[in-house]
Order: sequence, then structure tokens, then C-alpha cells
Amino acid sequence: MKKSNSRIARGFSLLEVMMVVVIIGLLAAIAIPKFSRAAAGATDQSLTGDLAVLRNAIDMYQAEHSGTYPSATTINTQLTQYTDAAGAVSATKDATHIYGPYLKSVPAAPLGAKKGGTVIAAADGAGVGWIYSATNGTITANTTTETDASGALYSSY
Repeated sequence: MKKSNSRIARGFSLLEVMMVVVIIGLLAAIAIPKFSRAAAGATDQSLTGDLAVLRNAIDMYQAEHSGTYPSATTINTQLTQYTDAAGAVSATKDATHIYGPYLKSVPAAPLGAKKGGTVIAAADGAGVGWIYSATNGTITANTTTETDASGALYSSY
């Protein structure tokens, strides 16, 4: 028997293509919110980690300086350079400046209106990413109304 030379059209019908598009849309609708929540969680963890590093550096400074916390006006340099027993700063280590540095650099604030700020200060200002109290050595993120997914203020971390 001879086969006919007629062509048989092969391909997907419009209905099959539409069903595939709908399925892909449903999968995307499920996956995208999960990715955005994961990104928010990573930012929260970044803030928690940065605060732990800063608090540890402040605690080490206090331990080596007879219970005195870094000054609110010079904390950035006191944590990133060498200091003497009184807290005076030097860029190089010498016979009297034997303490520190406690940080290589101050981490940038990872979120909020002051995102990227690396200055530690007692009050808000230009470039201030972290709010510090020299009275009790506490440090928080320079955020005012920003909250995490559970509604907790980032400034309360």
C-alpha cells in the first residue's frame, strides 16, 4: 500500500496552550509571595547580625576600659581605631594605644529610611544608621516606624 502525501497538521490547540499558561500563572502566584517573604526575613536577620556585632564591640570596649562605654561623639573612631585606657584614639598602635580596634568598619544599616548609614550617634542626623546611648551602652537601628513582618519595631531589636 502506498502512503498518501497528505500532510497531517501537528501542533497544540489553543485550548492546550491556554491551559499551560494558566498553570504557569498559578505556580507563579504561589511562588512569588514566598520569595518576597524570604527576602524580608533575610533583611531582618541582617539587622540582627549587625546589632550583635556592634553590641559585642561595645561590650569588649567596656571590658577593656574599666567599665566605661565609648563616647557618643567619638564611638565610630573608638571602635574602629586603637585607643588608650582613657579612650583617646590613634590610627596606629603604640605604647599607650593598646586597645582595639573592635571593628574593621561600622556596618551599614540594612533597612529603613536611613538604610546605608554607617554613623553611630546619640540622635538622628545625616548618615546616622545607628542610635547609641553612652549612658548604658545600648545601640539600635535608626528607624522610627518601620516594622518587621510580625509588627515589631526594628528600633526595638
